Amino acid sequence: MNFLIAFKLLGSIALLIYGMKVMSEALQKMAGPQLRHLLGKMTTNRFSGVATGALVTVAVQSSAATTVMTVSFVNAALLTLSQAISVIMGANIGTTMSAWIMSAGFSFNIANVVWPVFLVAIILIQTGKRRYFGDFLFGLSFLLFALGMLKQTGTELDLASNPAVVSFFASFKTNYLTVLLFLLIGTLLTALVQSSAALMAITMVLCSTGAITIFQGIALVMGENIGTTVTANLAALNANTQARRTAMAHLLFNVFGVLWVLIVFFPFVRAVCRIVGIDPTADSVDPARLSFALAAFHTGFNVINTALLIGFVPQIEKLVCLIIKPKKTDEEDEFRLKFIRGGLMKTPELSVFQAQKEIATFSKRMLRMFGMVKDLYFTEEEDKFNEIFARIKKYEEISDRMESEIAKYLGQVGDAHLSDDTKAKIREMLRQIGELESIGDSFFNLARILRRKHDEKILFTEEQIAAGTEMAHLVEAAMTRMNDILAGHREDFTLDQSIEIESRINELRDTLRARNIQDVENNVYTYEAGNVFMDMVSESEKAGDYVMNVVEARLGVEV
Repeated sequence: MNFLIAFKLLGSIALLIYGMKVMSEALQKMAGPQLRHLLGKMTTNRFSGVATGALVTVAVQSSAATTVMTVSFVNAALLTLSQAISVIMGANIGTTMSAWIMSAGFSFNIANVVWPVFLVAIILIQTGKRRYFGDFLFGLSFLLFALGMLKQTGTELDLASNPAVVSFFASFKTNYLTVLLFLLIGTLLTALVQSSAALMAITMVLCSTGAITIFQGIALVMGENIGTTVTANLAALNANTQARRTAMAHLLFNVFGVLWVLIVFFPFVRAVCRIVGIDPTADSVDPARLSFALAAFHTGFNVINTALLIGFVPQIEKLVCLIIKPKKTDEEDEFRLKFIRGGLMKTPELSVFQAQKEIATFSKRMLRMFGMVKDLYFTEEEDKFNEIFARIKKYEEISDRMESEIAKYLGQVGDAHLSDDTKAKIREMLRQIGELESIGDSFFNLARILRRKHDEKILFTEEQIAAGTEMAHLVEAAMTRMNDILAGHREDFTLDQSIEIESRINELRDTLRARNIQDVENNVYTYEAGNVFMDMVSESEKAGDYVMNVVEARLGVEV
């Protein structure tokens, strides 16, 4: 019988975590890019940053999702470190909403609410109308059902009547040593489970059944606040220096809060208990009020901690900069993904965002590669020529690897349950990286044509050099425009300018093709020189086509 109750307890916790996950993902799908825009635009000062972090966390019901999102934004240079610190402070306040939802679940019989919500959720999901809202209600139903099961299982456990359990927890005296021990347990368990919500639910069960005192329960909650910072620090392991500093700031913020609470622990807990109307030293306390006491402490802890530290954001920034020194930067010619080295983000929406940032970096590499091709065009000295050619060849290999790695990453994102909008974005991005890799191939082909010209000692006339330079300028303009579109919001751009540049490239190719035939017939230059020159012109025009394809894919133009 005890085994059955234990499995019910574990199953309820698993269902609780699943319900929170489904709720969070559904809310993020409904919000879509608005969450990103909210974080980017509402962090003009530390107070608006706190408010934004709290609002986003309440919306997605996951402080881990908000902090990981914030780390990725810092990694992408969309938020400064000081902005990110204020957002994380707000996320800590926003996450306390979960504790209040759970405490409400422990205070009344929610079974009557669950079944109608389940019914409405299934209808919305099956009919396809407001599907994401249906997913949210589905997750909420699981969450409420799990809370009801936890409450029932806690009653069945009746730990307060078990002499062995009572004796075990009674052996822990109400002193600082016990508080530190339970704080450590809460930290370790939260770091392992990666869900402070699940640990909060377990703490409420233990307190409501009388297994542990309110002092021990609050010590566990303090540990959960430290343990939850592990998620952001794991996400930042392979990110850039500023992102790792952001994650470290999250840890320092919560550790500082725990330290000052430890100093005033017993008076602070008694004050919280008085607010919710319980006596922490009484033998019998209403279980519902105990869960409210835990939620009240969680909120008070984070609100007061934010109030104490919001004026010291610059000092926190300096401290984390001292702790985490910049990494030695890799050479530009080395293969290195910048934004998706840390693995998949918490949700597909964030993963797609990071992949788009990586594609913009891919595009910048290709523009740099074309700059080398231009240098090669004007280089005659043997050693210098060979050095530039080798770099171009290396960049072509990098473009192949970047396409492969980004495609693999997008494939992993595609394994998740995605909204139609996100699916469309992934298809567009797969097209973008395929065309960018073709641009790399085209530039390498240009380098090989110039290698042939160099090896065969073919000399171009001044008119050919000028025409080649004009074509290079047009391709470079097309590439620059493509980079701007990939790095910006696509709503801010149209195809018009790219179409104009593409038309000029095609017109120049046609003009040079006709002139080449005449010049060869008139012996202005040799047939071999004309052949190499037109190969170069044709390859440049082909590169322009690939650039146009990337622009169309980014702007959502169907093939």
